[in-house]
Amino acid sequence: MRNLGPIIALLVIGSGWGLTIPLTKIVVSTGHQALGLVFWDVFICTVVLGGLTYARGGRLELEARHIKLYLVVALVGTILPNAVSYNAAAHLPAGVMALIISMVPMFAFPIALMMGTDRFSARRMLGLAIGLAGVALLVGPEASLPERAMAAFIPLALIAPFFYGIEGNYVAKFGTEGLNPVGTLFGASFVAMVIMLPLALVTGQWVNPVPFGVPESALVTSSLIHAAVYSGYVWLVGRAGAVFAAQVSYLVTIFGVVWSMLLLKEAYSPYIWAALGLMLAGMFLVQPRNKEALA
Repeated sequence: MRNLGPIIALLVIGSGWGLTIPLTKIVVSTGHQALGLVFWDVFICTVVLGGLTYARGGRLELEARHIKLYLVVALVGTILPNAVSYNAAAHLPAGVMALIISMVPMFAFPIALMMGTDRFSARRMLGLAIGLAGVALLVGPEASLPERAMAAFIPLALIAPFFYGIEGNYVAKFGTEGLNPVGTLFGASFVAMVIMLPLALVTGQWVNPVPFGVPESALVTSSLIHAAVYSGYVWLVGRAGAVFAAQVSYLVTIFGVVWSMLLLKEAYSPYIWAALGLMLAGMFLVQPRNKEALA
């Protein structure tokens, strides 16, 4: 029975993370602009993760080396991918966004090869090719998406997992300057909040949360879930190991599709289901099977 704990945690984390995908679709449903949404997302994460950090006796480290780390993680792990994701979510079905997020490990592998943090593997390269074949199924056949014009936004959506791949490899190569993952994300969220506040105001993309309706509730809920599941993921890595915890990526994609069907009443063509199968197979082949560290 003791071994059920990590399995249940994996399911809860995957389900929660997957739920944030259709919630994002709801957030952008009334035309809220991306930069304003990113600000509120990182503001909520800063409050939650900051509270968790200080409750555990930690603090926000502000040495130059820490600020550099926060800035990199804020840019490539939050600001840039979140901004493009909000824009893409306004045009693509949430289930398709769930499929695209599965490309993170497939982008991470070639980036790791270029950075010299991983070595070539025929099996993992095959996984990359299979994942790209899944993307081709989304873009190619006319019947794959509800509207043909949506295919133009697939490359935009792919930018987010590309940046996540960069972030993971950066952390894997250069480390976190002695900070734990929650402290790192707290600092990155704080820096992102400082950057995004003037950007949202200057560009006219400020989002006024009042009146507080369904989209605003979805934003708050999504941000709280994000902070909670990330903290849970960190706990799971420490409890069951990085390789076991990495299996959450399958669940995020699967639950993202299921939640989108339940909450948004989305229906998908056979091409999208085939793309889902290819992407899950690609993830299975790309992810490391041994006990090497995962970012």
